[in-house]
Amino acid sequence: MSIENAGSGLRFGAAVCGLILAGLFLTGCRSHPPKQPSAKAAPRSAAASPASKPATLGAMTNNSGLEPEVLRIGDSLTITFTDTPTPIPVLEDKIKEDGTVTLIFNQTFKADGKIRGDLEKEIRARYVPDYFKQLTVTVKQLDTTRWYYVNGEVRAPARLIYNSRITVLKAVSSAGGFTDFAKKKKVKLIRADGRTMIVNCIKALDNPALDLEVYQNDTVHVPRRLW
Repeated sequence: MSIENAGSGLRFGAAVCGLILAGLFLTGCRSHPPKQPSAKAAPRSAAASPASKPATLGAMTNNSGLEPEVLRIGDSLTITFTDTPTPIPVLEDKIKEDGTVTLIFNQTFKADGKIRGDLEKEIRARYVPDYFKQLTVTVKQLDTTRWYYVNGEVRAPARLIYNSRITVLKAVSSAGGFTDFAKKKKVKLIRADGRTMIVNCIKALDNPALDLEVYQNDTVHVPRRLW
């Protein structure tokens, strides 16, 4: 064989080997496709997130789990001052119609509509440090059950529990309403101290300012008309 023929054979063999290797490489690429990027987890929508918990009743209640009792006009209170240099007698006062009580050094405090704990803090802040360096204030209610009374020409005269603000018209309604013989223009509101006011319930229907508030231990008396 000539040298020229031998060189041609080597070039042919090298070309064949190159084709075989290229085919093997392509086959391997097809058998192992490139990995696809993994999809990111979609963010949780607001609807999928757990609902927020409502405010618990504990934030609005006292240690017994009951709603704190609000002081009202007519409540009888005892106020005790302790941790003072000299003992101070226990004070007793009733919440007056203007909603206040008056304590030592002629200091007046708004009590109606407050819970006892808040009133205690307010009293202490007034006296410390202007009057005392140290002071502990305790407020207690003498009567825990409150009542008002409705009688006369109502369908269900009764002693009723006073647990929230109420007016003459509402008090009559709580006692079953007027009878057919009620004198609606001359309804008496008798205060616990004996004072009497007249309420025209017909006019009060259109003018709420005439519908007087009933306090605890008050009596609403509906007289009987003569004709």
